[in-house]
Amino acid sequence: MESTMKELGDSASVLDLDPKTAVGGGVEDVYGEDFATEDQLITPWTVSVASGYSLLRDPRHNKGLAFTEKERDAHYLSGLLPPVVLSQQLQEKKLMNSIRQYQLPIQKYMAMMELEERNERLFYKLLIDNVEELLPVVYTPTVGEACQKYGSIFRRPQGLYISLKEKGRVLDVLKNWPERSIQVIVVTDGERILGLGDLGCQGMGIPVGKLSLYTALGGIRPSACLPITIDVGTNNEKLLNDEFYIGLKQRRATGQEYSELLHEFMSAVKQCYGEKVLIQFEDFANHNAFELLAKYRTSHLVFNDDIQGTASVVLAGVVSALKILGGSLADHKFLFLGAGEAGTGIAELIALEMSKRVCFYCSWLYGLLFVVWGSNIALVSRLESLQHFKQPWAHEHESVKTLLEAVNTLKPTVLIGASGMGKTFTKEVIEAMSSFNEKPLIMALSNPTSQAECTAEEAYTWSKGKAIFASGSPFDPVEYEGKVFVPGQGNNAYIFPGFGLGVVMSGAIRVHDDMLLAASEALAEQVTDAEYEKGLIYPPFSKIRKISAEIAAKVAAKAYELGLASRIPRPASLVKYAESCMYSPVYRNYR
Repeated sequence: MESTMKELGDSASVLDLDPKTAVGGGVEDVYGEDFATEDQLITPWTVSVASGYSLLRDPRHNKGLAFTEKERDAHYLSGLLPPVVLSQQLQEKKLMNSIRQYQLPIQKYMAMMELEERNERLFYKLLIDNVEELLPVVYTPTVGEACQKYGSIFRRPQGLYISLKEKGRVLDVLKNWPERSIQVIVVTDGERILGLGDLGCQGMGIPVGKLSLYTALGGIRPSACLPITIDVGTNNEKLLNDEFYIGLKQRRATGQEYSELLHEFMSAVKQCYGEKVLIQFEDFANHNAFELLAKYRTSHLVFNDDIQGTASVVLAGVVSALKILGGSLADHKFLFLGAGEAGTGIAELIALEMSKRVCFYCSWLYGLLFVVWGSNIALVSRLESLQHFKQPWAHEHESVKTLLEAVNTLKPTVLIGASGMGKTFTKEVIEAMSSFNEKPLIMALSNPTSQAECTAEEAYTWSKGKAIFASGSPFDPVEYEGKVFVPGQGNNAYIFPGFGLGVVMSGAIRVHDDMLLAASEALAEQVTDAEYEKGLIYPPFSKIRKISAEIAAKVAAKAYELGLASRIPRPASLVKYAESCMYSPVYRNYR
């Protein structure tokens, strides 16, 4: 990840704002729904006015038993529903009671996806009002299991599938999507799904889940979101031999064939949806993730959540933790287990926050990398075997053999796990961190839960209650010697929904690293003194919409400052404007 962008030249394309531009950064709200207040009447348009049986089968406009008697008469619903009329609040209560009856998270996931397919607003009402309970259901860790079983649980297609079969006509495939006003695209090729590896076409669960959070947490309209999976095959033998696998049954395309398909896709997206559609790369393998970001960041509005989103949320946690640890970033040493997309992205953003190029050092261990910041520290050799994006952080030195040896040699104050390998922060490692730190910061960020470097209970118990702990997936509170510790969750969902809203509402044409720093700083500022007293370094997800509005405002402000925003004039209050842009799941009244 480059720390600075190349200056945009005179040839850079900046679309003029349409006079019909909606609040969402240059995309027209065709039916005026977003401009109507919640008590104003709207028309439930599909191709024509939805009515009768078709209205009940249209998830965007279906309200189920909440249709009033007047609406039932006007839209030919009489007799198609039982006579009772329920409020949305009562529907929500009923569904939450039903979901809580399921024993397995995957059952809850399937119930939520079925709800989204029949009643969009009620789905988002549940998710927004019960975000701390349902976030682990619709996203990590449950979404990982859903992707693994996607072929078996597949019922109705969600999103757009672009495979090698469509090479040469990707633009035509994009035009098959029923919506034209797209603001955010999340795209994956399924090669590195969470910490689960190559899941091929079944990785579609990730874009679908991410975009549901863009709406629920960041307020982007569901109709403006487009999940896409690019299917170039899979190297997963189990999937290739699975009769229920939904993707291409061939080995992954690489090299020129892969690059040509991705380039055609990127060009087609800009041609179809314009300059200001945000394209989020998700769960690409390391070698492709860095190359795609470097290749397109100066010509498209692109964002890689695995590299940039993870870096931003971790930096926010580190900055927040300084109020407990004391000192500045430059006073601390950071040891990373893993130097893939997440590890190197975090390292770069921390360096950028320090406002200088600091030295990071790498150590080879069983195919993994350690990346370390510190003065006069060098660890590694074997530079010739490092991937290109890791080489800037590597320096010649003797290798260490274990993580424990690296910890004892470096004596870091912050230990960050981004390896995708579970149980690597052992008891000995945590005890060593605690022996020379009064408050060691332990961040076990790998997802899903099974891949976490250690659990919250292990961190608190092995450190004898000294650790400040955060993880990528959620863990329950832990009681140790009469004190209850509430683990933080360094979840990217803190950052990307608000970041995306800020980009869209400002009409930004490019993503700059300083916008990521602005998002990190905004998130760190949301932690209260009461939350610090509990050992938290992230605010509770119950406040996520307020947090997202604050992040969006800071990101938009930075876009205006850098000259990257195209929405003119700048709103007087960016926070209030962000809040006004947010999608509301409350039912609308129909004519």
